Amino acid sequence: MVGDKSEVPLKLFPNKETKRLLLSDEDHTTKSEGDCRRLNTLSHYKVPDGAFVALHPKQTSIYNMSIMSEKSKYSDNSFYNRSPSLSLNRSLSPQTVNIDVDGCKAYHLVRHQDVEFNSKEGERGNKMVTEIYLPRLLVTKGTLQTFVDDLFDRIFSTTHRGTVMPLATKYMFDFLDDQAMLHNMGDDVVHTWKSNSLPLRFWVNVIKNPDFAFDIYKSNIVDACLTVIGQTFMDCCSTLEHKLTKESPSGKLLYAKDIPKYKQWVARYYQDIKIMPAISDQDMTAMLAEESRAHQNEFNTNAALLELWKYVRKYYDDIVNALEDDEFAKKFKLTYKLDQVSAAMDGSAIC
Repeated sequence: MVGDKSEVPLKLFPNKETKRLLLSDEDHTTKSEGDCRRLNTLSHYKVPDGAFVALHPKQTSIYNMSIMSEKSKYSDNSFYNRSPSLSLNRSLSPQTVNIDVDGCKAYHLVRHQDVEFNSKEGERGNKMVTEIYLPRLLVTKGTLQTFVDDLFDRIFSTTHRGTVMPLATKYMFDFLDDQAMLHNMGDDVVHTWKSNSLPLRFWVNVIKNPDFAFDIYKSNIVDACLTVIGQTFMDCCSTLEHKLTKESPSGKLLYAKDIPKYKQWVARYYQDIKIMPAISDQDMTAMLAEESRAHQNEFNTNAALLELWKYVRKYYDDIVNALEDDEFAKKFKLTYKLDQVSAAMDGSAIC
């Protein structure tokens, strides 16, 4: 484990435009302005786009140890030595300032007093902060774009999966289609039903809260990024057209051009499932039985049945009336079977 960032400096590999160089927060080229000094950036070193950099473990020597000891007074308050638990705004703030023992203030992009001065002028201060954060947002989005596209494509696909799509998904979506036809519901309603039953009930929670499924730590910065991706996921499942303005949240503006593409993926996904062969009741029953056997020692079946019965008892009359009007229920005498269950639960069953 590396104890300090100074032990693994960033090395710039040479090309036609640059020479081999070690990049650091501060060196002999660091610019000072009065009692302030600006931490070195890629722009300071004139690093071009497409340049290659890598972390280069420093060779420990007596000379290096003395240098590290001399510079250790800066390490505790370094701009980059932030706790991962800090908030997004604080951890990425360009106005973060630290003061060394010589009383000289080090800053990153904007001097603290400059931001304070501009913030008093309202819009000018906001413009300065926007000009700093917007490029960061765009670069971060561009870095993650391939991964976000791949995630959405895998979720909303019936063919690019490592395993076969669950039978329950097809069975449930067919049920929703049948109910929509029975009650004369439009396509937008069916689309909303399907979105609420699977993508917005399951997937969006996994996207925004990966710690629900994996034993990982989710920092505030990661949480903020996942919230933006999760909101984009929710927007692409909606049938409504979102009208965006310059006052809209930056997260929505960031993916505004991508959402129409994602919406097409969602519609294609639902249509692909709809045209798949129907799942028979026998296949569904066999699948549920197999799942029950596979997890029979993991759940308390009696407790689950009791919770179901509490619901049935609360709406007993409505359920009986619905069963009496349903042809499938009449065929399998479900009303009579429900009466038997009720008698058994009330303790009046005849053995």
